[in-house]
Amino acid sequence: MTTMTEASVREFKMPDVGEGLTEAEILKWYVQPGDTVTDGQVVCEVETAKAAVELPIPYDGVVRDLHFPEGTTVDVGTAIIAVDVGGGSAAPAPAAERPTSAEPAEEPKAAGSGRQPVLVGYGVATSSTRRRPRKGPEVPVRQASPAIQTELNGHAPAAPAATPPAAPAAPAGTERPLAKPPVRKLAKDLGVDLTTVVPTGPDGIITREDVHAAVAAAVPAVPEPPAATAPAAIQAPASYDTTRETRIPVKGVRKATAAAMVGSAFTAPHVTEFVTVDVTRTMKLVEELKADKEFTGLRVNPLLLIAKALLVAIRRNPDVNASWDEAAQEIVVKHYVNLGIAAATPRGLIVPNIKDAHAKTLPQLAESLGELVATARDGKTSPAAMQGGTVTITNVGVFGVDTGTPILNPGESAILAVGAIKPQPWVHKGKVKPRQVTTLALSFDHRLVDGELGSKVLADVAAILEQPKRLITWA
Repeated sequence: MTTMTEASVREFKMPDVGEGLTEAEILKWYVQPGDTVTDGQVVCEVETAKAAVELPIPYDGVVRDLHFPEGTTVDVGTAIIAVDVGGGSAAPAPAAERPTSAEPAEEPKAAGSGRQPVLVGYGVATSSTRRRPRKGPEVPVRQASPAIQTELNGHAPAAPAATPPAAPAAPAGTERPLAKPPVRKLAKDLGVDLTTVVPTGPDGIITREDVHAAVAAAVPAVPEPPAATAPAAIQAPASYDTTRETRIPVKGVRKATAAAMVGSAFTAPHVTEFVTVDVTRTMKLVEELKADKEFTGLRVNPLLLIAKALLVAIRRNPDVNASWDEAAQEIVVKHYVNLGIAAATPRGLIVPNIKDAHAKTLPQLAESLGELVATARDGKTSPAAMQGGTVTITNVGVFGVDTGTPILNPGESAILAVGAIKPQPWVHKGKVKPRQVTTLALSFDHRLVDGELGSKVLADVAAILEQPKRLITWA
């Protein structure tokens, strides 16, 4: 890599946007060489093992070079963008001079310090940056299953009416194919080399349909069998997929979640208890609260009352809100509740938490839940929002599941799983009637929560949901 020696050129390095993170993937660049940037302007979006984060540049100037393309995983402390802060209109570095290895660009260190200051944290890693190999046109493109494509794109891909002509591979030194960031991500997920895609959009822009067409064109057609090769009963149906496997890289949030769940499952001795409860009165209260002007514009649903019921149960049984300190061999009882809410997002399962949920009124809790869900849906949950949780709720009922045996969020003592709420025959006042019923499951760390304590917490939650007036009498 050519080292930029001009005093006016500043190298912005990949910061540690969380606690102890070592790498991040560049999802999207918002600037290009030649663009003018100002202090605080967001220049790119990166994905860490915890969340997607937008990075602002800490000075004014003109973008000189982007050291890595979108989709590259870069170590913390490695320079990712060069900016000319001298006020000139520096031209972008030629393609041949751009970095092709993991060697970070040099930058003067802060006076009196052996550590290099960055925007959020300190760059500590000097190991090589991993860059993904580009697929040559001679490698067949893997066909993703319709289910995976639906998850990535939000719709099922339509089969093209005709196979488009294959485009020749772009020669070295040609310009980068024109495509919007979502299309580039789609191509990356499906293993499509954009230099081989025939663009049909305006001004030569590659569209999502072009990427899908390239995928379909790369799958060889299934030849029709001879008329008498085999009895019709044993011939393969025409609907069989010619691709039997699809490989999805485990990275970012999914990678961190997998490691955390394995660590939790084999560190904390899990115990799970179950209870089935009539929540008809709770469902009626939900409808009444929706009509209450105090909750106008707020998110009111069964999860709100379940969360409040768990908070009341913790207040009645405070020892359940604790953690295990392995180094000190101590149980640490928390006198606050940071209530985690498990959320399924396109990047994987995340568990942001509501800070000091124990101190919130019901309207305040509803407002916090609404903000948490909206932020998670938009992929903007910050690393700080996922740290410091004490207990968690996971609502598997939204998927129509009756119950489950949830694994503890690392460092927490308990997690409550809520099953689907649906009409069931139930003995009510001596008669069998249709009632709204659900099943709750509480998993807890048996090192610090024994069977009696765990049973009391679960029984209290069930009792409140059966008779929600206990939210007043027990609070």
